[in-house]
Amino acid sequence: MYAIGDVHGCADELRQLLDMIAIDHAERGPAAQTVILLGDLVNRGPDSARAIGYARDLLASGVGRLLKGNHEELFVLAARGDRQAARALMSNGGLATLMSFGLAEEEINRGSYADLVTLLKRRLPRDVVTLLDAAEDKIAIGDYLFVHAGIRPGLPIAEQEGADLRWIREEFLDSQVDHGAMIVHGHTVEKAIVECENRIGIDTGAYKSGVLSAIGLEGAQRWFLSTG
Repeated sequence: MYAIGDVHGCADELRQLLDMIAIDHAERGPAAQTVILLGDLVNRGPDSARAIGYARDLLASGVGRLLKGNHEELFVLAARGDRQAARALMSNGGLATLMSFGLAEEEINRGSYADLVTLLKRRLPRDVVTLLDAAEDKIAIGDYLFVHAGIRPGLPIAEQEGADLRWIREEFLDSQVDHGAMIVHGHTVEKAIVECENRIGIDTGAYKSGVLSAIGLEGAQRWFLSTG
C-alpha cells in the first residue's frame, strides 16, 4: 500500500513517482496494491489538468483512491459558481490550474469574479468537476487513517467533519494525543517527511521543491519514495 502527498499540478513528478511505485511494488513480490492520493492535485504547479488525468487513470485501474483536499474543494465550488471560492482559488495558485485546461490568462483576468465563475461553468470539463467532488474525505486501512490535512484531536474518527479533514492545521499538528490510528496526511509543507508518534506528514512541497513523496506500508514495515 502506498500514499502520495500533495501533487499541486506537478504532473511530471507524479508520473515519475507512480513509475517508481510500480517498480518498487514489483520488486517486493506478489501482493495486492493500493495507491492513495492524499488530495491537492490542483493549483500552484504547472499542469493540474494532466495530474488529474493520471489520477483518473489510477482510479480506473482499480488500484487508486483519491482524497479531497482543500484545493479540490475550492476548485469544485468555483466551477459550480461560488464567487468567494473563485477568489480564494485565484489567491492560491488557481491561474496555472485554469490555464492547464486551455483557458487564456487574458480571459481569466478579464472582468469580475461573477464573470470568472460564468467562464468556469462554461469551460471547465464537468466530468473533472464531478470526479474531484466525488473524492473521499478519509480512508481507514488497518492501523492507519489517511486524510488530507489532519483530524480534530479528541473527536472520534467517525465524527470528524470534512472541513477539518481538509483544512485543519496547528491544532492537529501540535497535538500529541493518541488518535486511535496513525494519521497519514499532507497539506502542511515540510522540507522532509515528518514521522511523529501519532502522525506522518508527507507533503514535501513538490510545486516549489520538485520533491513529491510517497509512503509505502506493508504489515509493520514502512518506507518512503521521493522524486528529485
